[in-house]
Amino acid sequence: MPTARDMTAEDMAAYRAGARERAEREREALLLREKRAWDLAREAAALLRDRFQASRVVVFGSLVHAGSFTQWSDVDIAAWGLRPEDTLGALGAVMDLSAEIQLSLLDVSTCRASLLEVIEREGVAL
Repeated sequence: MPTARDMTAEDMAAYRAGARERAEREREALLLREKRAWDLAREAAALLRDRFQASRVVVFGSLVHAGSFTQWSDVDIAAWGLRPEDTLGALGAVMDLSAEIQLSLLDVSTCRASLLEVIEREGVAL
C-alpha cells in the first residue's frame, strides 16, 4: 500500500480535494439532520400538548448548544403537566415520531432538582 511519501504533489492535491468534499457533504448532512431534529422537537411538543395536555414543553441538551449536535445525538425533551397514567403513552408516542433520530422524553415531575435547574437555565421552550 502506498504511503504519504510515495504520493506525488498531484496525488496529494487530489486527496485533499476529496477530503474537503467529504467534509462539506458531512457538514451539509449534519445541518439537515439538525433541522430535522428541531422539526421533530416541535412536532413532539405539539403532540404532548394536544394529546397528553402537557402544560409546557422544553428541548434541552445537545440540540440547544451550537456545535454540540452530532450525527449520533438524540433530541432531549422535557414536559410539564403530564398525568402519571399518561407518561408511558406519551413516551411511546414521542419515540414513535422518528426512526432516524431518537427522541427522549423526560417528565420533569420525576427528575432530579439539579437536572431541572439545567433544563430551566439552558432549555428552549417549544
